Amino acid sequence: MATSDIDAEQLINRFCGSLAPADRAAFRAAAESALSAIVCNGEGIAFRTLRDVWRDYFHPPTDQEAAHHPFSPGSRRLSRLSDGSPIGRDDPRTGGRDRHRLKAVS
Repeated sequence: MATSDIDAEQLINRFCGSLAPADRAAFRAAAESALSAIVCNGEGIAFRTLRDVWRDYFHPPTDQEAAHHPFSPGSRRLSRLSDGSPIGRDDPRTGGRDRHRLKAVS
């Protein structure tokens, strides 16, 4: 194996960071056996080998786990923007007396 044990160990540690803690020991054992089974001529071959092994152990989080809250219409907090009356321009009839108060009488 052309790469040193330190380089292989660093690569394995880098891949372990994104795994669930329960999967790290199994991945480490599988990664070490996969690297010992191939002839590594460089760090790129080791990286590609570990990438393929890592894909078997990585389980991406669901959207709810990633956002730390469920995505359903009733799950969000109440806010004036979503639950209150619409904001923006008032009815054109509102304030008519005030608008015309200073109008000159001809």
